Amino acid sequence: MKKAVILLSGGIDSTTCLAIAKHRGYQSHALSFNYGQRHNAELDAAKRIAKREKCHQHQIIDISIGNFGGSALVDTNQNIPAYSAIRKDIPTTYVPARNTVFLSIALGYAETISATAIFCGICTIDYSNYPDCRPEYLSAFNKMAHLATAVGLKQQPIQVYAPLLYLTKAETITLGQTLGVDYTTTVSCYAATSDGLACGQCDSCGIRREAFKQAGINDPTRYVISNNDC
Repeated sequence: MKKAVILLSGGIDSTTCLAIAKHRGYQSHALSFNYGQRHNAELDAAKRIAKREKCHQHQIIDISIGNFGGSALVDTNQNIPAYSAIRKDIPTTYVPARNTVFLSIALGYAETISATAIFCGICTIDYSNYPDCRPEYLSAFNKMAHLATAVGLKQQPIQVYAPLLYLTKAETITLGQTLGVDYTTTVSCYAATSDGLACGQCDSCGIRREAFKQAGINDPTRYVISNNDC
């Protein structure tokens, strides 16, 4: 059976990518990362999702990029910015080189287990101006992956897929519904509580809330404050 490594954060995008990989006939090997983020609610969600979806394997990798600081997601001395529907700058929630580190580890893992694909949930439509969520970045990483691996030299390169790259978050949710994704247990908040309650105020919450509204689907997110107050 063909194998794929899935970057599984526990949020909407990665959970949808897991469903897509399974739908395409891949045996799923999920990777999540404990990189020093503010909370473990997403990791707890990833564990539940991997178990529910019967991933062949799910590993949580401990890495220390959070020790560098440089992002509100890992530095509690920085405030999480409030949601803005129009954002032109790169927000403080950007974690330097995070996707590159994650994908590099996934690439090594994929080559080790003879996986032919890596699935990640990066998106260039509904995102917060992160430089490592652009199609140019994906293309560059794939080129590097082909050059840097033994299987690439043998003309059997591992391909990184971002099936949500050009979808809005609402379109992603709609697609996930057709694949039977249960978004109830997903967590997307930058400042979730230990039991998975979303703050309702950050960029991630705002994008998620608007997406469910646009998709015409009831938002299953458990917020610290009610939806009416968000």
